Amino acid sequence: MTPQAIDTLICAGWIVPVQPSKTVLKDHAIAIDKGDIVAILPRQQALAQFAPKRQFDLPAHLLCPGLINAHGHCAMSLFRGLADDTPLQQWLSEHIWPAEQRWVSEDFVRDGSQLAIAEMLRSGTTTFSDMYFFPDVAAAEASRAGMRAQIAFPVFDAPSIWGRDPDDYIRKGLEVRDSYKHNDLINVVFGPHAPYTVADEPLQRIATLANELDTSIHMHVHENAEEIAGEQEKHGSRPLRRLHKLGILSPKTQLVHVTTLNEEDMALLVDSGAHVIHCPSSNLKLASGLCPVDRLLSEGVNIALGTDSAASNNSLDLFTEMRTAALLAKVVSGNAAALADWQALEAATLGGARALAIDHLVGSLEAGKKADIIALDFSQLEQQPLHNPIAQLVYTPCGHRVSHSWVNGRLLMEDRILATLDETTVLRKTRDWQAKISEQ
Repeated sequence: MTPQAIDTLICAGWIVPVQPSKTVLKDHAIAIDKGDIVAILPRQQALAQFAPKRQFDLPAHLLCPGLINAHGHCAMSLFRGLADDTPLQQWLSEHIWPAEQRWVSEDFVRDGSQLAIAEMLRSGTTTFSDMYFFPDVAAAEASRAGMRAQIAFPVFDAPSIWGRDPDDYIRKGLEVRDSYKHNDLINVVFGPHAPYTVADEPLQRIATLANELDTSIHMHVHENAEEIAGEQEKHGSRPLRRLHKLGILSPKTQLVHVTTLNEEDMALLVDSGAHVIHCPSSNLKLASGLCPVDRLLSEGVNIALGTDSAASNNSLDLFTEMRTAALLAKVVSGNAAALADWQALEAATLGGARALAIDHLVGSLEAGKKADIIALDFSQLEQQPLHNPIAQLVYTPCGHRVSHSWVNGRLLMEDRILATLDETTVLRKTRDWQAKISEQ
């Protein structure tokens, strides 16, 4: 038989496809053509069956789906380390919001997004969700870098540099959505900031529009006990109950943080089919509260992982979030088996894809899905001995071991050198911002 011509063949020591769960394929290859995974099969069989334009031989590497960072604020990477060791409301009102009023602009969002995208690519993320001002700028930078992204345009009651009122935010956001409706990498969704920053009427309008447009809603909810107490005092109900009454909760809703749940909250989550985006490091750093991940999973709630911003986490390394989430789930539940290694990996890949409604495209390595793939060099002593590759992915430091990244079959990083971003330029711009902000 004549070998089939394809674009790329990647041969690796191990492949962890995520689906089927707990699967590790040894000495296999992934065949890619026109951005799609054509086949996953033993290496020798692949070499006989395919004639690639380019072949990667990575015998000491592990391949897995690109990670999905389901919540963040890219541009805030320029505020990394600005106000550490401060409670959430004080962090926001005394540090972050004043800094945003002083510095946020299109240039700030452009340069901060480039920094965040570079960091995420270098630590294994190939898809991210962003929620910030000037979403059109963030979308443009993601598209230019070749990354897959969900852009949640912000909605507030209060005016900001990007909008005057809820109607203005929604109008501008829908214009961004229209601009990217034919871009297969970018999906634009509603991003009402939080229950305490958006009133009933705009939330009801968002719920109606999201249903009409079949579009997701991305929102901070139940971030800490103080938020919940404030909502009870103002509205007479807990945030999740209010959102349910307003029609916000549905299988297209992405709820970020989700701490401090009671039984009614749990029932609303389960019945609605909403997704929970767990940001363990940010929750811990801001002392926001604990997400009951093990209980949520046992009730059938989908869990995705996010880093939040580098301003509240200091890192955009989703491998760190996997490890932290797995360890934290065990302590919170009192069960050492909670959020096992394969479940943590699934939360960072397929769970994120489900939350972002793109699991038909990415989140696992399967024939017919898009070739969003990362390779990790497992030759170093930190990953030895390799009894269980999935455990090594979750419990050992791996972000800096990512050597290659592909999105839609396009090589975005090779041997840790970014192909679509100039690291020298990103660093120069970042240092310029550091100097300006430090002078404040």
